[in-house]
Amino acid sequence: MADSGFKAFLLRGNVVDLAVGVVIGGAFGAIVTAFTKDLLTPLIAALVGKPDFSAIQFEINGSKFPVGDFINALVSFLLIAGAVYYFVVLPVNALMARMKKEEPAPPAPPATKQCPECLSDVAIAAKRCAFCTSQIA
Repeated sequence: MADSGFKAFLLRGNVVDLAVGVVIGGAFGAIVTAFTKDLLTPLIAALVGKPDFSAIQFEINGSKFPVGDFINALVSFLLIAGAVYYFVVLPVNALMARMKKEEPAPPAPPATKQCPECLSDVAIAAKRCAFCTSQIA
């Protein structure tokens, strides 16, 4: 019973579910940001030679354009989007497809009926049996 209640909670869409999603998404975003800042960026820096993307900038006519923070934010966004897609969207879509029950097609109306005299199958519209010629009501 508790399992079905939990499934119903996960699959209904309302404001409480949205609020829970926002809180969990914020926490997950903080985890991915920390992963990007503390692990991924130093790994890339070890390969490229820059200690952090935030130091990347260029200058035009004396104006500085610090694009490194934008690159950090872009990497974080791509990681979050990929994680949400692969760990939330795909499993929920698979669950919804599994739970969606195809309604069976209604049975086709019978094409024949039984003769009350000889028990042969005759067409629905027949008024006489083709085998024993008795009248069918």
